[in-house]
Amino acid sequence: MFIAHLPAGFCLTKYIQQKARIKKFLLVGLFASILPDIDLIYFYLFDGKQHLHHDYWIHIPFYWLVLTVLTLAVIFFSKKKKSYIIAIIFFANIFLHLLLDTVVGKIMWLYPFTADAYSLFTVPNNHKNWILNFTLHWTFLIEICIVACSLLTFLYYYARKSNSDTLSE
Repeated sequence: MFIAHLPAGFCLTKYIQQKARIKKFLLVGLFASILPDIDLIYFYLFDGKQHLHHDYWIHIPFYWLVLTVLTLAVIFFSKKKKSYIIAIIFFANIFLHLLLDTVVGKIMWLYPFTADAYSLFTVPNNHKNWILNFTLHWTFLIEICIVACSLLTFLYYYARKSNSDTLSE
């Protein structure tokens, strides 16, 4: 995914906020929705593009599952509801990122049992520029739809906020 992680994170976080009846922690969700791609810094600056960035630990669901379980266990014993909601928003967006990457990027969903990586579709190498390969592939329409949904979600919440502000005057 190129452009859809942040918009998808916005939609997911707004959904969780609505279900939890809270208005906080949007930035937590947005940050988590793109956090796994921080490995691109290492990929370009230090690894010299030698390994697919989805092979780094930060793109392997097993490690996030362990962190999720440990975090939720600590929160359970601390009995802090606010921390629980933050953790749900954070880890839900991490796993959303990994799910979205699985559309055309290979993710090691069964690690540590196997290092095989899985994707739903393969993008053929039709152009010299790898960005063109992805943006001209039909799966890029999925990203455009996600962006459109996030814009509609934003407009929906913005319109509701504007109406409630007008009514309270």
